[in-house]
Amino acid sequence: MIRVVNINKSFSGVNVLENISVTFKKGKTNLIIGQSGSGKTVLLKSIIGLHDIDDGEIWYEDTLFNGLDFEGKKALRQNMGVLFQGSALFDSLTVEQNVMFPMDMFTNKSMEEKREQVNLCLKRVNIVNANELFPSELSGGMRKRVAIARAIVLNPSYLLCDEPNSGLDPKNSILIDGLIKELTEEYEMTTVVNTHDMNSVMEIGENVVFIHNGKKYWEGSNKDILKSDCDTLNDFIFANSLAKQLIVRRN
Repeated sequence: MIRVVNINKSFSGVNVLENISVTFKKGKTNLIIGQSGSGKTVLLKSIIGLHDIDDGEIWYEDTLFNGLDFEGKKALRQNMGVLFQGSALFDSLTVEQNVMFPMDMFTNKSMEEKREQVNLCLKRVNIVNANELFPSELSGGMRKRVAIARAIVLNPSYLLCDEPNSGLDPKNSILIDGLIKELTEEYEMTTVVNTHDMNSVMEIGENVVFIHNGKKYWEGSNKDILKSDCDTLNDFIFANSLAKQLIVRRN
């Protein structure tokens, strides 16, 4: 479980997050949604610790994350898997080396042990016979799956994903959504996904938080979202007729 309590964040005197409180549940796919510039990416990066918040609290279970020193945060980050937008694979490293990277940083395992874990994770995301390939030799969907393998290689308790479907076609987007949901349940992780993809919301949004202009406007499940009386949320959902048709058809 991750709890965010009354956090605020500003840049150059401009408020980006205002008094946001939310609980991200263990074993659930928790989605942060909102239009571009709403503050959702800043919220996710604050949870990870890439941004220092101005005030408030970020709790990982019973540990106050923003109260830890550098070494304390480093230790907790070993229990986090992060999937960055664009995958963020190292171009100069092979698939195997990319997935192995967190183990090189945080463990003293032997090469044999690390290679075994890499192969297990690659198999789990359905990547086979690709260990010696470089990211430039992979499709967009394969790069995402390799990035997911890297994110879970340390068996994390927390998985944090920034726009995991960015740049993918609809078929691969559905595949990545399903994989994230399956891994969340399988590893019993607390998963937080930052997205503006309404298909993802309706497919895997067990707990959905809507951010607008740096404030939390609504929270609920994908089953509740169509019943919302929040006009701002409804404007976001039904921004175009295609999205509306998709959501109505799924329900």
